[in-house]
Amino acid sequence: MLIQAPEKSSSSSNLRRLAVLRGLMLVAELLAVLGAHFIAGIPLPLTALFAIFVLMALAGLWTWRRANSGASIGDQEFFLQLCIDVMALAAVLYYTGGATNPFAWLFLIPLIIAATVLSAPAAWLMAALTTLCYSLLFFYYRPLGNDTHAHHDQAFSQHIFGMWFGFALSAALIAWFVVGMANTLRQRDKLLAEAREQALRDEQLVALGTLATGAAHELGTPLSTMAVVTRELERAEVPEGMKRKLQILRSQVDRCKQALSVISASAGELRAESGGLMPVQIWLERVVESWKAQRPNATLSIKLPSHPPEAAIIDEQTLQQSLINLLNNAADASEEALEVDASWDTRQLTLDILDRGPGLHPNVAATLGERQTSDKEHGMGLGLFLTHSTLQRLGGDIALFDRHGGGTCTRIKLPLTQLDRMQ
Repeated sequence: MLIQAPEKSSSSSNLRRLAVLRGLMLVAELLAVLGAHFIAGIPLPLTALFAIFVLMALAGLWTWRRANSGASIGDQEFFLQLCIDVMALAAVLYYTGGATNPFAWLFLIPLIIAATVLSAPAAWLMAALTTLCYSLLFFYYRPLGNDTHAHHDQAFSQHIFGMWFGFALSAALIAWFVVGMANTLRQRDKLLAEAREQALRDEQLVALGTLATGAAHELGTPLSTMAVVTRELERAEVPEGMKRKLQILRSQVDRCKQALSVISASAGELRAESGGLMPVQIWLERVVESWKAQRPNATLSIKLPSHPPEAAIIDEQTLQQSLINLLNNAADASEEALEVDASWDTRQLTLDILDRGPGLHPNVAATLGERQTSDKEHGMGLGLFLTHSTLQRLGGDIALFDRHGGGTCTRIKLPLTQLDRMQ
């Protein structure tokens, strides 16, 4: 592969500009040939030249239609289009004096385009191609008019060699510096695009934090009412089985009230600095216990390393909630037992949440962290979006992919610190 494929819109625009440039060069070359032949009186092989011009016109029309067809234009195709222009120019120069033609510098135009639009390997290939064509025209060409002895003159030959050397040096400089500057601009545009996306995500998070605070205020009263009614039912004479269910219901209501109190107190601005460091194994066990309290009927098996290294993780509320949310998603998707495979060193924790559900929905992995998506019937897509934002804020990452044999693997990576820093 020469280069990475650009975006569809920019590729079509560049190819359209190339077709226009090809048309302008064709008109200029046609006028120059007619002027040299009929005005300057220099005999030229018009039949061969007109045949080349017709082929160039047909190629230009095909390129214009290709650019406006809406098809995806890859960089390899764009490179081949530039090669067509180089070959056409070499053919015209062959019949008009070769390297002695003062317009041989036109080889620099496709080289500059390649250095600006394409990648470094493509630019260097174009520099090699144009230099090779120029070098061949130094030896193989049809002299202009009857001036067949001009290339035997030593001074003139030195002048032509100087032109060739200047072209070769210019080609190398263009391939080196222009490509470097173009790559710098592309990198800057990429960073700007990432900054814009991050700003949009931050705006969404601020809006969600505001809504969460309002929801916490509105839900406080109905949850308090539910807690009072549940306690009254527990004191009433009801069957023992019903009392156990009421206790579970009251514990879940208490958890909801606790979560809402955290939201109200922090107004959606919990920071990583607010959490302390905790040994990784203890932190994982607490998270799993907290999740099992929410899902008492779910089954989970966790695999820990036999000799875990001493490392610590930030014990933060939003991070725990993110992991619990992922476990809930896996439990909702799979009726079988969940598996959690944990491994870590002193710098990074890798956590795999494995389920045997229907597999990964294609829209979820493609838009993870970009927008709110959900493959659940009544899902709003907030869980994965907030989880991705939380992990990214803490320097972590999340990836989802299909599990061998069916199901989904959710892989989480989180930064760790050495345990001795807790002392």
